[in-house]
Amino acid sequence: MKDFAISEDPAVQAQLDRLGALSLPQGRLGLDTVRELCRRLGNPQDRLPPVFHVAGTNGKGSTCTYLRFMLEAQGLKVHTATKPHLVRYNERIRLAGELISDDLLADLLKEALDAASNPDLGPDLEPSFFEVTTAALFLAFARVPADVCVIETGLGGRLDATNILAASACSGLATLGLDHEAFLLSPDPALPQEPLARIAFEKASIAKPGCPLVTLSYPTLAMETVRATAQAHEAPLFARGQAWDARIDDAIHYHDARGTLMLPLPTLAGTHQAENAALAVAMLRHQSAVAITPEAMAAGIRAARWPARLQRLGEGPLTARVPGRTVWLDGGHNPDAGLAIARHLAAQPPVHVIIGMLANKDPSAILGPLGTHALSISVVPAPGHDAHRPEDLAAHSALPVRSFADVDQALAALPTQGDVLIVGSLYLAGDVLRRNGEVPD
Repeated sequence: MKDFAISEDPAVQAQLDRLGALSLPQGRLGLDTVRELCRRLGNPQDRLPPVFHVAGTNGKGSTCTYLRFMLEAQGLKVHTATKPHLVRYNERIRLAGELISDDLLADLLKEALDAASNPDLGPDLEPSFFEVTTAALFLAFARVPADVCVIETGLGGRLDATNILAASACSGLATLGLDHEAFLLSPDPALPQEPLARIAFEKASIAKPGCPLVTLSYPTLAMETVRATAQAHEAPLFARGQAWDARIDDAIHYHDARGTLMLPLPTLAGTHQAENAALAVAMLRHQSAVAITPEAMAAGIRAARWPARLQRLGEGPLTARVPGRTVWLDGGHNPDAGLAIARHLAAQPPVHVIIGMLANKDPSAILGPLGTHALSISVVPAPGHDAHRPEDLAAHSALPVRSFADVDQALAALPTQGDVLIVGSLYLAGDVLRRNGEVPD
C-alpha cells in the first residue's frame, strides 16, 4: 500500500493508481521535467494570485496554516497547498478555503498525467508523483478564483517542484535541521559542505528576485549561507533578530521597523507554534501584495488548526480504549520535532509512548528528548511503509519495548494509569485520525 493510493471515489482512485505506478527515474534531479509538464498544460504557475511560498525542516506546514487563517480572517479567499496528506489526498489542495472536490481532483490529475504521456505533445516525461501533484495544484489554483495562494514546499526547496514559480509575494523559511539527508546532502563539491549550511542553501533557494525572503534566526554558518543565497537571488532578506523579532511569554510581542504588536498565543499546543505564528506575521508584515490588519492576525492565530501536530485527540474508538486520559498525536520524526514534543510534554504528566517510525529515521530523535518522561514504549507499524522493529528501538531506551500489530491493540494493552503520546510518522498519524474518526476537513 502507498500512502497516496486510497480514495473512496472510483474516479479519484483510478488516477491515484496511475500516480502509484510512477517513480523518479534513477539519478534524475532538477526542475526540467515539471517545467515541461506545466508548459504542456499552459504554464498555470504563471497565472496564480499572489503566492506565499514556505520552506523549512519543521514548522513550514504550521506557518502555512497561520498564513491561511490570518488571510482568511481578513476576508480573503485563500488557496493552500500543503503536504503530505494524513488521510485523504484531497488534503494537499485547498481551494478558496475548501478541500478540493473529488470530481475536480480526478479531472486535474488525469489532465496532468495525460499531458505527461501524450505522444502528440512530445516524449513521455516519466514524471514523479510530486511533479504531477504540483502540476495539478497549479492548474487548480490558476482556474479557481482566489485572492492569494499559500504553498508549502516538499523536500528542500531548490529542487522542489513548486520552485518553478517565477515570483512570490513573499518567501518564508521556517526552522532548519537535519532530515532527508540522503536527498538534501547528496555530494556536490560546488555546494556548501557543512550539513546545516547545505540544508540552509537548499531551502533558502526558493528566494526570488525582488521578492522578500523572511526567515527565523539560525546558527552562524547557516545564517551566513541564507544571507549569501538571498543575495545571489537578489531577494531582500528580513531575518529574525535583525529585521524583526518576537518575544514570547503569555503573548507574542512582535516588533519590526513598522512598530510593535501584541498578539495572542496560538491554541495549537507547543511553544514552537508561537514561533511559527510569529514567522507568519513577519511574512505578512514584509510584503505589499495584500494588506492584513493586526486584528486579522490575532483572529487567525486563535483560529488556526493543524492536525497531528501535538494534537489532543477527541472522543472516538481509539481514545475509548483509554478513557479519561489525554492522548497526544504528533507526526514528528526528526531531532527538531523530538525537542519540540519534549518541551511541550515537560509541563504535562509522563506519557506512555506508542511509536511507529520509518526504518530510515533515527529513533533517538524522538526517544532521546523524552527521556524519563516516557512511562513505557510500545512499537507499532507505520502503515504501508518499512518501519523500525522493537529491537531497533530497544537500543535507544532503558525501558522494555513491546510490539503490537496496530495502535488499537497497543492502547488496549496499556496500564490503567498515564497519558499517551502516539508519535513517529505522519503515516501513522493519518491512520490514527482515520481510526478515531477525526479525518481532516
